[in-house]
Amino acid sequence: MTSRDLPPVWFERTILPALMAEVAAMVTVLGPATDDDPYAGLASARAAVASILRYDAALMDQAPGLRVIARTGIGYDRVDVAEATRRGIAVCNTPDAPTISTAEHAAALMLMVAKNVKRAEWELRQGIGGTYARHNAIELDGKVLGLVGFGRIARRVARICEGLGMRVTAYDPYLPATAFPPEVVRAESLEQLLGDADVVSVHVPLTDDTRGMFGLDEFRQMKQGAVFVNTARGGLVDGDALLAALAGGRLFGAGLDVTEPEPLSANHPLLLRDDVVVTPHIASGTADAKVRIFRAAFEQVVQVLAGRRPTHLVNPEVWDSSTSPVL
Repeated sequence: MTSRDLPPVWFERTILPALMAEVAAMVTVLGPATDDDPYAGLASARAAVASILRYDAALMDQAPGLRVIARTGIGYDRVDVAEATRRGIAVCNTPDAPTISTAEHAAALMLMVAKNVKRAEWELRQGIGGTYARHNAIELDGKVLGLVGFGRIARRVARICEGLGMRVTAYDPYLPATAFPPEVVRAESLEQLLGDADVVSVHVPLTDDTRGMFGLDEFRQMKQGAVFVNTARGGLVDGDALLAALAGGRLFGAGLDVTEPEPLSANHPLLLRDDVVVTPHIASGTADAKVRIFRAAFEQVVQVLAGRRPTHLVNPEVWDSSTSPVL
């Protein structure tokens, strides 16, 4: 098979060097997007390996032959799934690949906030002495970790924090009681979890129902001096409510890998606080995870283009109906 015979696949981002030979042997590489032309090379694509662009009707119009959109990550809130389904386009994600790195990052944010690392380092850089006497931190052993959502990442966070001696409770109304292991207490409501937890870590997808789910009421329900961690989606949190909870002393601090908007401006109030640690949506960005995520997305592209049902199909109805992909 010559390169002309290989199916054209558009890559929004540059292909990782370690995977370039493998990819080029299987497909015709199109893209990546550029600052001047975010759709560079897209027009003739039959598949797209998607990252941060919004995959709406306008983008799909740019590639009328598109048969599959494979997200390099768990979330697919930037893909208009209904529109893709209407056009017979399969939408895939990679729910397993980011788990390890994102869970480790959530634990790192939790520890950095609890140990007041940001302020201590700032004082050291400023040459301010006497930090030990002023230093205020939280010992996590024996404390309660509250997980909002109990999917792959949350379950791994639970394992990490159990190793720190924390007690774990979780709230996920979509899971049966049998999905919770004996060592994890199943909260009957979000309010119950928020009132019990010393650390709240968020692990739910962003949907119309979950957008802004952490507002003034939810922060008021949290324990005085609790730590709040979000590595899921920024849109889950009302930013003004979070700032009010921090300024009013309700929270000890917050660790955020995701924000609304992204990225934050350099003078954003969250970045100016020494009780808040913010990273720019890089929780899954380890070298190992990048390879796993890209490979998982690409493998599903290959599956669809070969007429096989992909491993993680977001819109199964597109495969089972008369609008299933025409290959």
